[in-house]
Amino acid sequence: MKIAILGAGAFGTALGGVLADKGYDIDYYDSRLERENLSEVLKNADYIVLAVPSSVAPYLLPHLPVEKPLIIATKGFLDDHNFKNFLDYMVLSGPGFAADIKEGKKTHLTATDERVIQLFTTDFLTFDFTTDSKGVMMCGALKNIYAILAGFLDLKPGTTLHEQYLTEVSEEMKAILSLNEAKPETVELSCGIGDLRLTCDTPSRNYEFGQILKNNPMAKPEKTVEGVTALLKVKNKEIKVPETAKYLRELIELSDDWRNVWG
Repeated sequence: MKIAILGAGAFGTALGGVLADKGYDIDYYDSRLERENLSEVLKNADYIVLAVPSSVAPYLLPHLPVEKPLIIATKGFLDDHNFKNFLDYMVLSGPGFAADIKEGKKTHLTATDERVIQLFTTDFLTFDFTTDSKGVMMCGALKNIYAILAGFLDLKPGTTLHEQYLTEVSEEMKAILSLNEAKPETVELSCGIGDLRLTCDTPSRNYEFGQILKNNPMAKPEKTVEGVTALLKVKNKEIKVPETAKYLRELIELSDDWRNVWG
């Protein structure tokens, strides 16, 4: 079985390594390299894994065959409207740093299709399950946004304030999912509170970028910070934000001063 991995960064190669170790034929497409031929990578692929940054994904999606099974491993989509044309798509998300997966550390993720579980499960990589694809994608985007604020507020993991923040944010995320016609209980899965806890700490780029912004509101991210892209989508009203979402509304207000970030 051939699997095309779109995205040869840390997370894409970590997932590809898992599949290769299980005996699957893996081919990578790296959008940063002009020499790569997308059509060749997709040729004869039984599955496509999307693992590029969310800012790059919209440029690739129109060139993908809509009939082939698509596994969305990119975090940063606030809803599923980008994938309405695809006949068969599923989501893989959750608290897994690429380095941990490459090292074979025990990691528990969320999948929206049993085929994802069959493809990726190993003795160290396990899954919980939901059919709420939209909610899983929203959790993957929102937790990055909240991680920026956690870093900006300098909340230290293990402290009472940090734990209180995680508790209140998880409830806020449930309200956001509910208002946007996703399942609030999805927040209780690994893709929700599990990933939120992992991301609101170092070495998360989102958390660390929030710390940088605290000292320099004009800072630009040197690497991909998915929370920046997701927050811009929120500011552009791609989802509904409930009045009770105090933390998200606080961050929206703060970000008005980050002019270099938003261009």
